[in-house]
Amino acid sequence: MRAIDRQTALAILHCLDRYLAERAGDVKKLKPPLTGFRLRCGDYRLFFDLAGVRIRVAAVRHRSQAYR
Repeated sequence: MRAIDRQTALAILHCLDRYLAERAGDVKKLKPPLTGFRLRCGDYRLFFDLAGVRIRVAAVRHRSQAYR
């Protein structure tokens, strides 16, 4: 997240906090061969796995680079 400007990083963290608190947001399970889930936050995508009550964020990518 260091490469992302501060305002965008805070918006991404807000999306993640909202998902953790309310299970709300644009989340989809990834299709094979990919595993895990995708959370859409504006022009960015968070790729993560669920492990019980924990979330492991694997990547944060701009939508133009997300699925390459």
